[in-house]
Amino acid sequence: MTRLVKRWWRLAVVVGGVVAALPGGRAAVVAEEMQYPLSVAAGADASLLVADRTLPGLWRVAGGQATVLFQGKKNFRTPLNAVRAVAVAADGTVYAADSATRDVYRIADGQPVPLTGGKIGIPVDIAIDPSGDLFVSDLESQRIWRVPAAGGEPKEVATLAAPRGLFVDGSGRLWAIAASGSAPLVRIGADGTVEGVVRERVFEFPHDVVVDDDGTAYVSDNYAKAVWKVAADGTASKWIQGDPLKGPVGLAIRGGKVLIADPQAKQVFEVGPDGRAVPLTAAAP
Repeated sequence: MTRLVKRWWRLAVVVGGVVAALPGGRAAVVAEEMQYPLSVAAGADASLLVADRTLPGLWRVAGGQATVLFQGKKNFRTPLNAVRAVAVAADGTVYAADSATRDVYRIADGQPVPLTGGKIGIPVDIAIDPSGDLFVSDLESQRIWRVPAAGGEPKEVATLAAPRGLFVDGSGRLWAIAASGSAPLVRIGADGTVEGVVRERVFEFPHDVVVDDDGTAYVSDNYAKAVWKVAADGTASKWIQGDPLKGPVGLAIRGGKVLIADPQAKQVFEVGPDGRAVPLTAAAP
């Protein structure tokens, strides 16, 4: 495909925040169109939701193809201009965190609805507790907030050094990455007590965490180009490293498999127990 035709092909994909028809009647875009995927979440159906910082906006991935769920504007301080995270509630409601507007959004009828009125500094991840409320990590204030699902005043949960990835496990416990802390992986109790899980700085630059049903945690490490496995006793070991991973950031877990959003690879991968990373979107023509 020539450079001129490729440029036309890209422009034909998204018009006004919707997916346009492509040559041959296709209505989906391929991996080349995903520019900087930072976060991935498993949808209520078999789909995935992906936050793409450069789109900027959200993709829905199903059947190996990605379509635009919402595309923000390039203007700063407009919704999802600097989207950083996406999460999906048990009822299928999609939430997204955006540092350009300092807020968290619920996506309703394809449009973002602000929940806090711009009262969060740099929201970098979202986790949903069993009641449906949101936990939000705020890199600016060094805090984790609780935000009502219906919106309202954020309430402080805990103070944490460089909080990033969040995850609520099957027992309702909140796990968090403290990227600059002496304990880079922690659990946070209902009373705000912070318990170190990994108590030494073994990670190079940790971003996100997920936990499987048996209590094993997985941590993405952007600088190491790796995903670590953390045993129940806090022992961390590299699970997968190197190609095809180039800079893993966002994690999710689905059906016992770990999902990885890698902005450097412009791809979302799925990794099973064998440690083999499989891309989940089609290769560009």
